[in-house]
Parts: sequence; C-alpha cells; structure tokens
Amino acid sequence: MARTTRKSATRKPVPTARTKRPARRRPASRVLILVSTRKGAWLLHGDAARKTWRVDGPHFLGHIVNHLVLDPRDGRTLLAAAKTGHLGPTIFRSTDLGRTWKEATRPPAFAKAPEGEKGRAVDHTFWLTPCHANEPNAWYAGTSPQGLFRSNDGGVTWEPFSIINDDPQYRAWMGSVQDGTPDGPKLHSIIVDQRDPAHLYFGMSGGGVHETRDRGKTWTPLVKGMEVVEGFDAANMAVHDPHCVRLCPSNPDRLYQQNHCGIYRLDRPSNEWTRIGKNMPKQVGDVGFPMVVHPRDADTAWVLPMDGQTVWPRTSPEGKPSVYVTRNGGKRWQRLDAGFPRSQAWWTVKRQAMTADAQDPVGLYFGTTSGELWMSRDEGKRWACIARNLPEIYAVEAAAVK
Repeated sequence: MARTTRKSATRKPVPTARTKRPARRRPASRVLILVSTRKGAWLLHGDAARKTWRVDGPHFLGHIVNHLVLDPRDGRTLLAAAKTGHLGPTIFRSTDLGRTWKEATRPPAFAKAPEGEKGRAVDHTFWLTPCHANEPNAWYAGTSPQGLFRSNDGGVTWEPFSIINDDPQYRAWMGSVQDGTPDGPKLHSIIVDQRDPAHLYFGMSGGGVHETRDRGKTWTPLVKGMEVVEGFDAANMAVHDPHCVRLCPSNPDRLYQQNHCGIYRLDRPSNEWTRIGKNMPKQVGDVGFPMVVHPRDADTAWVLPMDGQTVWPRTSPEGKPSVYVTRNGGKRWQRLDAGFPRSQAWWTVKRQAMTADAQDPVGLYFGTTSGELWMSRDEGKRWACIARNLPEIYAVEAAAVK
C-alpha cells in the first residue's frame, strides 16, 4: 500500500474535465526603452528576455528632448517634445518607430495676448500623454511656463485645452518663469483615467494636483494632506510642489505622489493625501523626484530618493544611490541597491526618468543626471548599467513592441 501511495504521488495527472494542463505562457513582447536627454534621444530595442539591447540613435542630436513617448494604441507612433536651437520648442512625430520624423505644423503655443497686455510664450513642452484608448490620435501636452494642450490629429496640430491656460486663478497659482523651479515651472503628470476619458489629473510645479471629471470644464484642487516647505502657508496653492503623480494601473482609485515634501498616497473617494514617506529611513528621508507603480499590484511602488538637505544638493544621499520599494502601500520600505556603486556616486534622477515595463517579473529602468541608464529584470533585486556616457537624461519610458 505504501509503494502504491508513493507511486501515485509522483505520477503525472491525466487531463480530465476537472484537471487541465496549465496554459502555456505566451512569449513576452520585446521591450523598447525611450531615452530623452539634454542633447538628443536614443531608443534601446531589447529582446523578450531583456538581456540584449540594440541602440538606435542619437535622434535630434544637440537638441533638448524633454519627453519621448510611444503611442500604446498603435504601437508605432512616437512623439518627441524637443527644444531646438533654430526652431525653438516643437513636437516631432514618427509613425515608423523613429525611422523618419516630421515636425508638428502647429506645436503648443499660448493664445495671443490682447493688445497692451504682456503675453506668455512656451519655452518647452515638458510632458506628453496619449489620451483615452477610445480616442485614437488624441494627445495631451504640458508645458513650461505652465499650460495644458491637446492634439486630435496625432500631434500634428495643438490647441489650448480647457480653461487652465488663461484662467486668472490658475495663472496666479502657476507662478512666474522666475519662480525658482529649474528650467521654469512645469505642468506635468497628465493622467487619463482609462475608465472614463472625461476624468483627468495633472500636477503643477508649483501649483498642486488638480482633477476634472467633466473633460476640463471644471477643475478641483487635490492638495489636502500635502505638506509645504516650512515657513510657507499651505493655503497658498502656488507653494504646493508635486514632483510626480502616478495612477495605479491595477486600481485606478489609488494614486501615489512623490512631492517636494515627501511621499504620499491617495485612495479615492477620499480627497486627502496620506504621507507614507514618514516610514522611510530617517537618514535617507522621503525627498525625491521619480515614482513608479507596479502594473499589477497597487500596493507595490518604487522611489529613488535624493539628498534633501536645506541646500538641496540634488544628489544621491551620501553618494550611495538606492531604490526603495514598498509592497504594502507605504507601511514599510526596503532598500534595493545590489549592483549600484557603494560610494562616490553623486548623480540623481529626474521626475520623468524612471519607469517600469509590464513583463513578469516587472523590469525597472532609470536614467541619471550623469548619463547612465540602469535596469533591473527582477523588480529591483539586482541592478545593471546598460548604457553610459549619454548626455544628462531627462526622461525614460518603457513600451512593449511586437
């Protein structure tokens, strides 16, 4: 009887109506990494295993590229927000994954000011976001000075969107070009709720986080619970400085935020942010710019803190860079630094320069101010530098391609 038991325990089950063979895992898509820098853009084509990379670039060599984004709705259209020496701020569009490019015929621009009044001019487009999945060819753009724009023809022409650009209250909250933000104040983190194309969020540095549920007809500030720099009045919207806002793909009712004053989480329908960065190690703090959320787990998020001393050196704390992860919504944080330099690494990472793919396990990527591109194939357990000696990296995006 014992022999029979052992034998049956090791025998492979016969498929029946109750016992089915596990489905074969579909081959993973190839990963495309889009790197925007102070002197151009690069595309890194990875295999499905993310072990080998083919470098394509530079594109727009010598031009400032603030953001390069692949349209997930067609998998081939790229938009690049560039600031060129001879053309000024503009948008470039490619429909063949970067083999050829065409400039927008009408890039984002503020409406002409009435005679006798001082107008505003777009210095650069800072942020690009594809609209809802059911709105093909539609895009949003955020600029510096702060403005919100939309294109309905794939990025060829752009128009001011909503009331934001010229509303007196928002203009007061936006501050001025000389408000102290490096490269000027920015409208960023434009988020589209994929359940409802009329539901949008965006962040302003400075000026807070804002939400509309009626496609931009009205907006509501979302700053309750957010702290501000000591000595300033939190009631003044202009001093609120969200660095990066992320919506959880697996739970669109949860948002995370990396702020000038900490790390926060918001669970709707609440309108009050909770500072979860207080649980970071005190010697590290919770000041930083980028934030990434797991594509399938709303409790998991990653940040890359920087030195947030009074003088704001904007470097890795003590020259020892590390990513920190929470797997329980911010209750606890874990240091992930395997593969990073142990000392004398004084770079940091900008708000758009950290991202994740949708593979299993999730791949993480970030670019540094010293021109290095780092990646992890195992959700941050181990890191490797896959490109170096690039110009200062402004933004990194990951996309799946066939």
